[in-house]
Amino acid sequence: MTGTDPWQVARDRMVETQIAARGITDARVLSAMRKVPRHLFVPEALRAAAYGDHPLPIGHGQTISQPYIVAMMTSLLQIHPDDRVLEIGTGSGYQAAILGTLAKEVISLERIPEVAQLAEKNLAVSGTRAIRIIIGDGTWGFPERAPYNGVLITAATPSIPPPLIDQLAEGGRLVAPVGSRDLQELIRLTRKEKDLLRESFGGVVFVPLLGEHGWED
Repeated sequence: MTGTDPWQVARDRMVETQIAARGITDARVLSAMRKVPRHLFVPEALRAAAYGDHPLPIGHGQTISQPYIVAMMTSLLQIHPDDRVLEIGTGSGYQAAILGTLAKEVISLERIPEVAQLAEKNLAVSGTRAIRIIIGDGTWGFPERAPYNGVLITAATPSIPPPLIDQLAEGGRLVAPVGSRDLQELIRLTRKEKDLLRESFGGVVFVPLLGEHGWED
């Protein structure tokens, strides 16, 4: 078809065959995955593979997650338009861009300065706005803007860092891969007054979360 954007075609196919077909039904999440140009968040040499059903390396030992995992974790956060969301592990900035289409405010912490700079560049090129990237140890969170309606940890943690739990708002959701360095369980915590509801959503594999309340380097 003349004038058809091949990247939009690829995004639509990605959403239908990889995400909706696996049971993700949140209309806002599906719309965000169709909208955000994933190919602008991967190295240029890998852009042809940007919409494939797999993670991709982005340098510095980091990866951009498989599209389905991005959609699933985002869906589990149950983001509302007025929410403030904290992301731990900016990476390429793709997950932050998805969050930014759904929430009022997104703060993303990245440990590696070069990766944070890459994410800022990618977000600017993609036209994404209102994402604040902080360089530092994400396991401490960012208490200056707490509490958060959603907290998303995009790296494997041996346990959920206590500072991140402390920064979770009433009714807020925290999603994280928890387990060993080799295999984790995708966990959601929901704050209910003084209690935390813990739910499990299957096995996943992420790069390790390094920091004071994560793994040692």
